[in-house]
Amino acid sequence: MEKKNIFEVACQQLDLAAKELKLEQEVHCLLRQPMRELHFILPIRMDNGKVKTFQGFRVQYNDARGPTKGGIRFHPEETIDTVRALAAWMTWKCAVANIPYGGAKGGVICNPKEMSKGELERLSRAYVDKLYLTIGSEKDIPAPDVYTNPQIMAWMMDEYSKLRGYNSPGVITGKPLSIGGSLGREDATARGALFTVREAAKYLKLDLAQATVAIQGYGNAGSFMATLTKKLFGSKIVAISDSKGGIYNSEGLDPDAVVKHKKKTGSVIDFPATKKISNKEILELKVDVLCPCALENVITKENVKNVRAKIIAEVANGPTTPEADKILFQKKTFIIPDILCNSGGVVVSYFEWVQNNSGYYWKEKEVCEKLDENITNAFESVLNVSIVRKIDLRLAAYVIAVNRVVEAMETRGWI
Repeated sequence: MEKKNIFEVACQQLDLAAKELKLEQEVHCLLRQPMRELHFILPIRMDNGKVKTFQGFRVQYNDARGPTKGGIRFHPEETIDTVRALAAWMTWKCAVANIPYGGAKGGVICNPKEMSKGELERLSRAYVDKLYLTIGSEKDIPAPDVYTNPQIMAWMMDEYSKLRGYNSPGVITGKPLSIGGSLGREDATARGALFTVREAAKYLKLDLAQATVAIQGYGNAGSFMATLTKKLFGSKIVAISDSKGGIYNSEGLDPDAVVKHKKKTGSVIDFPATKKISNKEILELKVDVLCPCALENVITKENVKNVRAKIIAEVANGPTTPEADKILFQKKTFIIPDILCNSGGVVVSYFEWVQNNSGYYWKEKEVCEKLDENITNAFESVLNVSIVRKIDLRLAAYVIAVNRVVEAMETRGWI
């Protein structure tokens, strides 16, 4: 498959929206680069007594619409270009969802699977030590992402609170419930994505109770996507994969049983009564709904002609390259773009921030109802722009998002 710089992909998507909106060159150039980047090193005392140095990043892309918002990744292959791209996508994601945030992202180059709990805690606190003057509930609000979790967010919130001298739950979202987390946050990304699939199915007159679904990537978002799809709509989950490979059964899989199997064995592979398939093959199955829930750049010009799903729900960030997008549009594949499809996580993170700032916490039913309303409204807006302008859904989402950010910049007098 082609190797493509992920930030270049993000810029190409912006370029298409800028052309559609006929943006002035100066405005377009301003939107093509991050507002602020922070690079730093983190010397950490390891359990063996030696000091190991890690490299960290935080990119605050654009804050015209409000404080920046975005997750923190702990990953051995993290790069600054990945962080830039994800910060850009978060900017557009917040604007599509119409919540008062800009976009940011952070990361540390490390392998958390090889680190002890103590080492992870020291790394998490050190990350905040480097950033505490530039983050905060009114500046930049981090959250969990790949290989980070509520416990890591708890350490970070605690460290920030110590440095500020008072309890500051609003600085971080995705926290445990015991210290200001929100009900409904754990499955918010998948639940929001499912609402977009529901609306797409209505538009296409597809009965989800009879639909077949393939899930590529079985982490938090992928596993909840599978379990909720089956539970809420009765869809048949025929294929599931993770980083080690995939499984297939035309009669359907029990998502909960697969989760238990993965927790026990470390992978979905070798689940009873299934056929082994690769991550490449799962993308090419003839299914009604394909959900890429893992990595970027998995649907490319090399394999796109073999993709046969009716609906592609981009639960992952950036799974489809711009070249593949064109071909899928020509094939009339219904792509729910990532900045719309997976925005449920940041929407409920916003709800958590609102609850932290007000000191009043909502019931889970209320969180889910508000998420449904927000995502459904966003989907309808994107679909309407797509129909009126005769453009694909991704470009329609970008047109809405970029226009909202530009309007905020103009109103504030930046341009």
